[in-house]
Amino acid sequence: MSRVFVARMVGLPVLGPDGERIGRVRDAVCAVAVGPRPPRVLGLVVGVGSRRRIFVPMLRVTAVDAAAVTLATGQVNLRAFAQRPNEVLVVGEMLDARVRVVDHDADAQVVDVLMEHQRSRDWLVTRLAVRELVGRLGRRGPVQVLPWAAISGLSLSETGQGTEQLLSTFEDMRPADIAHALMDLPQRRRHDVADGLGDDRLADVLEELPSSEQQDLLRHLSTERAADVLEEMDPDDAADLLADLPGAESEELLGLMEPEESEPVRRLLTYSSDTAGGLMTPEPIVLQPGATIAEALAHVRNPDITPALASMVFVCRPPTATPTGRYLGCVHAQRLLREAPSELVAGVLDAELTRLGPEASLAEVTRYFATYNLVCGPVIDEGGHLVGAVTVDDVLDHLLPEDWRSQPDPEPGRTAPAPPVAPAGGGRA
Repeated sequence: MSRVFVARMVGLPVLGPDGERIGRVRDAVCAVAVGPRPPRVLGLVVGVGSRRRIFVPMLRVTAVDAAAVTLATGQVNLRAFAQRPNEVLVVGEMLDARVRVVDHDADAQVVDVLMEHQRSRDWLVTRLAVRELVGRLGRRGPVQVLPWAAISGLSLSETGQGTEQLLSTFEDMRPADIAHALMDLPQRRRHDVADGLGDDRLADVLEELPSSEQQDLLRHLSTERAADVLEEMDPDDAADLLADLPGAESEELLGLMEPEESEPVRRLLTYSSDTAGGLMTPEPIVLQPGATIAEALAHVRNPDITPALASMVFVCRPPTATPTGRYLGCVHAQRLLREAPSELVAGVLDAELTRLGPEASLAEVTRYFATYNLVCGPVIDEGGHLVGAVTVDDVLDHLLPEDWRSQPDPEPGRTAPAPPVAPAGGGRA
């Protein structure tokens, strides 16, 4: 089933791929909701033995039906489940909670929670089965199944939680998810969160926000801190943000940045935003020809390098900072994995791959990736120096509509035609 009410899952056996029994479902864990977006179901709490409860991520779940929950593997982490600050127990905390029905402002009580499987493989809490409380004595009305957005009272931004709780909630979230959550908060709360985030974390979040929200948060900060945050951003993202600011404001911030941080940003600002030079990052992985395969793989494994940028290593004569010495060629990450660690990168170069010039148009860059089945490509100036690398995510940012970051996610459940199991009759299961 691609849609199921959580209370109906409680007590179902949890099986491995070969039918071996692991335990029974005791609860589901979802992320704290911030704003009107449906929260993501993170995993299941599974009872193993008489007392131990463990956590099983939803990505391990391959099937849910009326008889059992089946996992992709029989190997699970037996560490005892411990709830984190950004997590909510569906059965333990959502069921029986008092909420409001938005359209006619009526009190209600949560009876059950519907989760749905998405194309992204995520499970989202998309609907709630609620029973309205009618009359002065709070008599219970019939059960209704309503969309998440039709109910208020379960979102963090509606519960009066302070900034400290919001920051705790955001601690384990991805920057893109934090950015979505911030857009659902009032401006004052966004500013409070920005004040509480560290410079590097705020930089990551700014990179995921639409231009208008980026400018709002940057102007809220003191100019000194704004410059510090810009230094933590990827140079291409910082250049895009500064390009949207008035010239005097942009120049003031560049002047406050450390010279080694502002120089690549200034260089990027000299190119049009819809060319390879304007799209590229000036900090790809660059090695000298005498580097070994093992050294190259160590750079590829750097968690701060995006997967697209880590797909290719560039080999140049000194200096290796862009603009580099003479560009010699590139080595694909897959090729690195096939060679002995002691071999030199100079011996496995792809020197024939077509190169992009800084003035190459967005259309040319798009055709380049499609033609060569790449997610990263070198940008070489007329003198044969590597000045940066363009990645497919840079291209997508410019191909999508300008407001794509602020557009709502596709309506959950539209690709899940199977009818849900009937909601439980009420109360905890």
